[in-house]
Amino acid sequence: MRIAGHTLGTPEQTVPEALTLFREAGLDAAEVIYQDGYRSGIATGNRAAAQEARRASDGEGIQIIGLTPYTTAINSLDQDEWTRAVDEFRGAIEAATIVGASRIRVYAGGWHPGDEDHDAHWGRLQDALETLAPTAADAGVMLCVENHFGTMTQTAADTAALVRAVGAPSVRVLYDQANLTYTHDEAWPEALRVQGDLIGHVHVKDLVFTDPDAPFRASETARVKAEERAVRSRVVGDGIVPWAGILPALKELGYDDVLSLEYEYRWHPQDLQPPAEGFRRGAQAVRRILQGVAA
Repeated sequence: MRIAGHTLGTPEQTVPEALTLFREAGLDAAEVIYQDGYRSGIATGNRAAAQEARRASDGEGIQIIGLTPYTTAINSLDQDEWTRAVDEFRGAIEAATIVGASRIRVYAGGWHPGDEDHDAHWGRLQDALETLAPTAADAGVMLCVENHFGTMTQTAADTAALVRAVGAPSVRVLYDQANLTYTHDEAWPEALRVQGDLIGHVHVKDLVFTDPDAPFRASETARVKAEERAVRSRVVGDGIVPWAGILPALKELGYDDVLSLEYEYRWHPQDLQPPAEGFRRGAQAVRRILQGVAA
């Protein structure tokens, strides 16, 4: 398996600078944020920025394997909002072809406690993915729906249900066990049981609970506000997520692709070591586990 750095962990670096940091930290590849206004990302619709990222990728020998958009309106009941969100994903697919990425992270719309008309929003979400799936397939790109709070696929079961409903090989699951652990949803054996055959991408990160009995709360999708958090982010290997069990199980399921270190330095720098050290240590921890699997 290849280990990628995620530019969520490099908010103070440009994309070329982040790629250099990843190479020096011993990583194999990169996942890059696709969003306006973020220093370590590619702005939406900006072909020149995508081309610059590709040149830097080629120069560093660090392939950009994935892009991470933040749009959540693909389940909107407002036709104009829905169309703009779908078009943003079309732009992400085009950018992926420029940088050489094979996967794009997908938030399954926006969804929070108290929201109404679940079936209608779910239908629009499915419509969006069914609309985008052929374009992604033609580009050789997977749309990977993440297990993520604040979306319609917080749980592994819901993520698998959506991907199965779409029924397209270009729409897969992005497995994030740390998210499932934080939200008190499926433990890893159950998560892999229900969605393991659908996984197209994996995020690797770690955490510890400050209060393991506190109910999960998040009023936003991209991050959890400080006053809502019941965890602290950690370098992989320093927390409670049992990667030593998860990674061999993924291998047994046939997943032998990219593991992306989603180092949450953009959101929670107070919890973490500086990116160069955090990525280096995280990659070492993952490689120790993988060496055990190979043995």
